[in-house]
This record gives sequence, structure tokens and C-alpha cells, in this order.
Amino acid sequence: MAIDFSAVGAALAAPARSAMLSALMDGSSRPASELAAAAGVRPSTASEHLAVLVGSGLLEVAAHGRHRYYRIADDGVADALERLGRLCPETPVRSYRQSREAAALEQARLCYDHLAGRLGVAVAESMTDRGWLDLRTPTLTDAGHAALSERGLDVAGLTGRRPLVRSCLDWTQRRPHLAGALGAAVATRALEAGWVTRRPGSRALRLTPAGRDGFADVWGVPAEVLG
Repeated sequence: MAIDFSAVGAALAAPARSAMLSALMDGSSRPASELAAAAGVRPSTASEHLAVLVGSGLLEVAAHGRHRYYRIADDGVADALERLGRLCPETPVRSYRQSREAAALEQARLCYDHLAGRLGVAVAESMTDRGWLDLRTPTLTDAGHAALSERGLDVAGLTGRRPLVRSCLDWTQRRPHLAGALGAAVATRALEAGWVTRRPGSRALRLTPAGRDGFADVWGVPAEVLG
């Protein structure tokens, strides 16, 4: 049976919808008003675009009181969008602010709920070099299970509906970073430890001085990657 790519293609065929999806690629849930501002459209127009994205299965919506919040449907959709980014042209940079934002996204960002950019790829490659991960399979090795448990990650507690380890192809680095439940746990650990902080209004992450030491000592990320 052939796959009808046009159904999803039609949902993506509007710059405003692309902007909305990009705003949600940090795993956040946002009201229509914020997504309208991110896309530069009126609230009534935003509602039409969001209905298309929900209908196509790219977004899901949940009601909280009088408000409705939108988010990427699941990590599989986020993975597909990240991979699709390899085929898409970058948005034109027309200001210094946009140039800085593009550089920040390339260095470190959230891809749904896991680390991406140079930082995310470096973490995955370091774990692979140590024999903890095999992203070709993808699997966590016995050595990796032991090493991560020693570093305070409850690997056994990460079992659930989503895969423990998943390879996600990074659209800026053209190399895989770590996704799945383990990727989310690593990102959560970094945020809770203050190794990275969220940049306001962006899915880019700011690496802190504590993070430079933490990623080098705990995950073996080379200093030159950390800047």
C-alpha cells in the first residue's frame, strides 16, 4: 500500500504553520495567542492554522480550564520534523538578532524533550565512544546501563511506552543525537542541575559554567565543543 505524503505535506505548506511547529519543538505546550505571535498572524487566522495541524496529527490540544494548549503530538512527530529539517531551506537571516538566534540553535537546543545541536550530538558521540550506546541498533549496552546508573540515572525506571533509546538525526549537524526516554532523562538532568538554561522565547539552550564542567566530567564532552 502506498503512503500519501501529500496529506502531511499540505499541513506543512504554510510559513505560519512552520513557525508554530518550530516554536513547539522544545516540547512546550502553548496557547493559541502565543503561537499567533510566533507566526505573526491574527488570532483568528492562527486558529485556522492550528486546526489544520491538529487534524493532520502533527499537534495535539488539551483544555485547561478556559484555555486550550497545543503541543507536538509525540516524540515520533518531533523526530520526523527534525529529520525533515535536513531537506528544508533555512529561513533567511535579516538581522543581527536572527543571526545570534541561529548560532545559538546550532550550538545547543531542545529537540522536543532531548538535547540537540553540537552539544546533543557530542553527548551521543561521547557515550558511543565509551561503549555505552549503539545508535545503529539503537540500544543501551550493559556497560552503558551500569555507567548511567552510577551517574544517578534510574535507567530501569525509564521503561514505558516510548523506546528507551532512539537515534534522532540532527538537522544542523547532520549526525544523530540521543532521543527516546533516555535522551529525555539526560536533558532533564542537565536542566535540573543548571548545566543548561532555556533562552527566553527560544528552544535554544544556554550552557552555564557549571555545565561546561558537568558535561566534560560526567559525559566526556570535549572542551572544544563546549566553547
